[in-house]
Amino acid sequence: MLILVLASVQGPNAWTGASPKYTDFATMWDGRWYNIVAVLGYPSVLPITDTGQIGENAWAFMPGYPVVARLLIELTNFAWAPVAVFVSVVFSLGTALLFYRLMTRVQPPNTALFSVVLFCAAPLSPILQFAYAESMYLFFLTLALYLLLERRYWLLYPVIAVMALTRPSGLAFALALGLHVIYRFVTRFRDPFPGRERMLAASVALFSALMGLAWPIAAWAATGDSMAYTDTELAWRAPYIGYVELVPFTAWFQGGTWWLGSPWGIVVVTALILAFALLLFMPAVRRLGVDLRLWLASYGLYLLAVFFPQSSTFRLLMPMFPVLGAAALPRSRVYRVAIVLLFVAGQWGWLLICWGVDGYDWTPP
Repeated sequence: MLILVLASVQGPNAWTGASPKYTDFATMWDGRWYNIVAVLGYPSVLPITDTGQIGENAWAFMPGYPVVARLLIELTNFAWAPVAVFVSVVFSLGTALLFYRLMTRVQPPNTALFSVVLFCAAPLSPILQFAYAESMYLFFLTLALYLLLERRYWLLYPVIAVMALTRPSGLAFALALGLHVIYRFVTRFRDPFPGRERMLAASVALFSALMGLAWPIAAWAATGDSMAYTDTELAWRAPYIGYVELVPFTAWFQGGTWWLGSPWGIVVVTALILAFALLLFMPAVRRLGVDLRLWLASYGLYLLAVFFPQSSTFRLLMPMFPVLGAAALPRSRVYRVAIVLLFVAGQWGWLLICWGVDGYDWTPP
């Protein structure tokens, strides 16, 4: 309903006319890039800006989601917009069901069910029906986390392969797996960790790391430029801080300085890092178990290493959704009603700030 209301007052923009229909409104922004990938694939020659830098191009968008959409287009002969929305909705439904199974591994059934309610009502939940790869990625991430908790390592290979080619995640998941192996080895006397399982878990971690490098290597092979993928990603932060090389663990401090100036930008980023570290040790979060906390820590470290904070930060935080299991713990009816209402208000705020377009818009979702 919120989406339809906003679409009805949406003015003409780069993607649609005024008051677009639902499927057109749901395929704006990066949905157009995924459409380009589905129809045309990836360029072998990278675009160059007037200043001689690599410009924005399709290599920033991984093939998992557009390939699935393209297959359905070929099978049904439907247009991109309804197919893209359909794929997103189906994967988001699958994610909600899997999330319940995941939460029942670490929470009572009632809490697990309310965790799913929070997932479905979360401020960024509207994007799970838009033409973005998030719903597909979260489905495979949830499945991967469930298999990890079940210690069914063999089944992680195909899941990681698809997941790492849907959204950048292979390196973060490899770190989580590596920490999982270390933890199991250290605690092997009270939780047996046979040699065969050690080798298998370690090999899955290595495989995830390789899959994390697969897309940059593919971009290199197709374009002849070893930095094709990295430079393409850097093009999106150029309007903020210009063209700079990727130096791990500097972008958040660069962003903090850009947004808030010095020294407040540095102070705020440092405070956020400390707050996140403390969050991982809160009693409610500790009840999620070691493996989910290792994922939260690994993904947080990955974002700190490579991501530049701006309006897309909210979307890139979505893979931390297991923390909703901690937010679902209080059983007070007043609390539960209040947090759902707060989340729905957050949906409206996110749609207004990041999805709706009002003239020149510098807050992309």
